[in-house]
Amino acid sequence: MLRRTHGRALLPAMAKEIERKFLVSGQEWRGLVEDKIRIRQFYLASNTGRSVRLRICDGARATLTLKFGSRGRERDEFEYDVPLADALEMLDFAVGRVIEKTRHHVSHGGRLYEVDVFGGELSGLVIAELETPEDVPAAELPAWLGREVTGDARYYNAALALSDIPEAVA
Repeated sequence: MLRRTHGRALLPAMAKEIERKFLVSGQEWRGLVEDKIRIRQFYLASNTGRSVRLRICDGARATLTLKFGSRGRERDEFEYDVPLADALEMLDFAVGRVIEKTRHHVSHGGRLYEVDVFGGELSGLVIAELETPEDVPAAELPAWLGREVTGDARYYNAALALSDIPEAVA
């Protein structure tokens, strides 16, 4: 099976990754940040089991992402580069709220965690994501992770853009 990525090349399909989401309950991760990216993202369409998202990173680069599937930990994803000017113009077609967040890259136990600190209406929400080819045992997770929200649709980015704000923000 071949998979199209970044709108250019056909590459062999990659193995599915397991994606887990956690609310963040501690501050220890802040001292471990290796990199950070300012993200502004919005949805052009979202439906059960599929979404079309545009993401602008650091005001310099834009990507279009198509996601398919509704299984909590496993979904198919295709990503394509988009000219920044086009992405900025498409902001006028956004459905729901535009999400503003800073993504922090944090390593723990040889794994990369992406810790998103949300701004705007979602200010106060901090979610960590872990994508791995294997299911990580709870004993190997960092202590600063709080409640796991994998599979809780209220914490999917599409739901954060299109639905009520989850109680974890209030």
